[in-house]
Amino acid sequence: MLACAPVAALAQQKAADPTVIAKGEYLARAGDCIACHTAREGKTFAGGLPMKTPFGTLYTSNITPDPQTGIGTWTSDQFYQMMHNGRFPDGGLVYPAMPFASYTQVTREDSDAIYAYLRTVPPVKQLDKPHDLTFPFNNRSLILGWRTLFFREGEFKPDPTKSAEWNRGNYLVEGLGHCGMCHTPINALGGSKQSQAFEGGLIPMQNWYAPSLTSNKETGLGDWTIEEIVDYLRKGVSAKGAVYGPMAEVVYNSLQYLNDDDVRAMAVYLKGLAQGGPPEKASTSLPSAESSLLLSLGKSIYDRDCASCHGATGQGMPPDYPPLAGNQSIQMVSAVNPIRMVLNGGYPPGTSGNPMPHGMPPFAQKLSDDEVAAVVTYIRTAWGNRGEPVSARQANELRAATLN
Repeated sequence: MLACAPVAALAQQKAADPTVIAKGEYLARAGDCIACHTAREGKTFAGGLPMKTPFGTLYTSNITPDPQTGIGTWTSDQFYQMMHNGRFPDGGLVYPAMPFASYTQVTREDSDAIYAYLRTVPPVKQLDKPHDLTFPFNNRSLILGWRTLFFREGEFKPDPTKSAEWNRGNYLVEGLGHCGMCHTPINALGGSKQSQAFEGGLIPMQNWYAPSLTSNKETGLGDWTIEEIVDYLRKGVSAKGAVYGPMAEVVYNSLQYLNDDDVRAMAVYLKGLAQGGPPEKASTSLPSAESSLLLSLGKSIYDRDCASCHGATGQGMPPDYPPLAGNQSIQMVSAVNPIRMVLNGGYPPGTSGNPMPHGMPPFAQKLSDDEVAAVVTYIRTAWGNRGEPVSARQANELRAATLN
């Protein structure tokens, strides 16, 4: 049977319809396959990207059609089995960093289209790098336990009580887009906390906080319009804020290429998510005397270095310069995002809807830890913002955070 596999795959490649291939390319964009399966300065889809996890480093695999090192000998059945059930052609278990728990929702027709497209990309002969995981997580059989706890196989079924637009958004957000991988908090075993679905969480090892996508008005999308969500997803900027960090890569590699109907469908689905629990409160805060000193220093730094772009009262000049007053990403219980933005600066992605993005310069070399803490504390608490103060220690810890 194995000897016949290359022949079967070749037959399928010859039979691929250009329309199906184009659809597969679009769907591969929607799934953002290129982000994980392309290493920095590496060949497209050849894998080798290190993915740091609390359990060690995983390296993504080569999904080009090279027959020796990629998926060149895979059949469409085997490709669907990997997408749908998280198993390699030989039955081996795929580590759940590959989002098969979301991709299991992908229809067989769409899986076949993605397969057809991947067979048309240039083959790259590049062996997969072995994973570097700590004991006992280097024992692949442990994935069986993870799957028992957190994986439920099942193809997407439309909800007949909802609109076609909502269902399409559901399919893209929960399935191909695998948005829950970042925006749902995870537990100590690396499983998603479904009771807190889309309520936001810290992305392990990356030191970025993925915000809530629920309809909670304090932390989520409750006050966002559909148009503002569409702009944010497709352009990377909106009247409510701009994307930075890992989300900027998602917009750049994936979301900007989706058509109007699909982006709007995602926005409609996200807008309809339940409110979720009340926002988490910070466990500690600084003494009031220290907070007062930070606020005073922070205001002077803000007026000197920030107000020319973000406005004296934090109103910003959207969409080029996002508002800070009322900006949820500034007020979240975790202060990692505003601290990192002050330290490292950043640009939203260049997209067709925002081809010349306005960026923010880094201040890591200009400001001390105390000054970073002061200005971040100021913007988190001024103009009616309800964030907690941050400490110089928090600022110092994030100076060493990796930029990629």
